[in-house]
Amino acid sequence: TNTMTKTMMLSKTFSARTKFHTLPHLLIALSYFHSTATTHGLNIALLTGSTRTSSPPTVLHPRVNAYIHQSLQQRGHNVTHIDPKDFPLLEKPYFAYPPGKAPSKLQEIHSILSDADGYVCVTPEYNHSPSPALLNILNHFGSSTFSFKPSAIVTYSAGQWGGTRAAVALRTTLSELGCLPVSAMIHIPKAQEVLDRDGNININTSSSNTDNKHDDPEQWQKYCGRCFSQFEWWAEATRCHREVADPFDESPVFVKSPDQRNAP
Repeated sequence: TNTMTKTMMLSKTFSARTKFHTLPHLLIALSYFHSTATTHGLNIALLTGSTRTSSPPTVLHPRVNAYIHQSLQQRGHNVTHIDPKDFPLLEKPYFAYPPGKAPSKLQEIHSILSDADGYVCVTPEYNHSPSPALLNILNHFGSSTFSFKPSAIVTYSAGQWGGTRAAVALRTTLSELGCLPVSAMIHIPKAQEVLDRDGNININTSSSNTDNKHDDPEQWQKYCGRCFSQFEWWAEATRCHREVADPFDESPVFVKSPDQRNAP
């Protein structure tokens, strides 16, 4: 069969190139071999970072969130929105509760995050930083919830910089949580001009500038696709690896105190 042929080919490859010739390694490699020909829909948690409801300035997060949500769905993924409005200001994180004793809403969101293959974080920029609303979501959970999965960063603004400084600051937080952000990020400057209220690219049919990429849906799709393709590559890779190896075996969850991470 095709599967047997692939397994034999991979067995010869591993025998020739590595001393780690074990069944788990072969299974991992076979998963990657299969994934090159098959697109798997991912379970993606979309964490957003604004609770604003009134203007001025223009409330931008509904249109940006809608555009990213729709873009991911169009790529064949299952997307669950994690809304910052569902969280109070942090008083007690999820991991501080005894097992099964966390509030039901917090337990529900923890299950969504735990089952996700990766995380896409969308945030405006407040004082050169990610929004407090997004950080409040992340701080409700420990790294064991997010670890060994990728993340992607999307920022936006009403001005010309598109939230880039917030994006750089957010990379540190996501890395500490163990969901390493992919290299390519998405920045949407002047989001009120780029997107309409429903999250569609504004197409200026009256424009005489044929070189303007600002209102070209295909250019935006290509631009976002660079980030999403990196994210998908890592999410598929980590999902395949988790099927044959528990990443927490050699990197266990801290269950007592922060000094568990200290050097001897």
